Amino acid sequence: MYRPAMPAPRRPSARVPFARTGGAARTARRLRQWLAICCVAVAGALPMAAGAMEIEGVRLDEATRLGGKELQLNGAGLRSVFIVKGYVAALYLPEKVRNAAVVLGAKGPKRLQIRPLREVESSTFVKALNEGMRENHNEAQLEKFADRLHQLEQAMNQVGTARKGDVIDFDYTPDSGTVIAVNGTPRGKPIPGEDFYQAVLRIFLGERPVDRDLKRGLLGG
Repeated sequence: MYRPAMPAPRRPSARVPFARTGGAARTARRLRQWLAICCVAVAGALPMAAGAMEIEGVRLDEATRLGGKELQLNGAGLRSVFIVKGYVAALYLPEKVRNAAVVLGAKGPKRLQIRPLREVESSTFVKALNEGMRENHNEAQLEKFADRLHQLEQAMNQVGTARKGDVIDFDYTPDSGTVIAVNGTPRGKPIPGEDFYQAVLRIFLGERPVDRDLKRGLLGG
């Protein structure tokens, strides 16, 4: 019986699947270039992420020293009213804390740093501090702090007009009390008592803070 010859098996092509033709080679080359650019960009961003926080162009150090101890950046935020951006504030503590009550009751050195984003007269600053004190303290507490609040007002009046780029530190150490410094230069006399510094912090972290978004920022939110 006649049987037709079976066709010879087809030899596999010597061409490798997805071989780099001219167009594919260009695509691969562009991919390698893109990946290299991404790696450079990430590497350049790492120092900023590891060493500092930036808000509205204001770069904040992750740590500072006060009273012989290292303080960590607990959090920071922007104080704004409608579309007017007033200042960036940062809070430095010995250890990071996310609860306002714990911050207010914590012992040891602390720093509240104010970085103005526009020109602010000292009288405007003093008015805001007084309003913040009234919002977060009763009459008996305000009477208790009256003399020391007057000292704070005098120190702020010595600051004069704060300008963009200035650094205003509200520092507390157990040895010195509350000290206000502008660009590293102390203004006025130290104000005694940790309770007074806690009162100042309540302006920002109390039940009726000056800005709730800023409060969340200072607590690392």
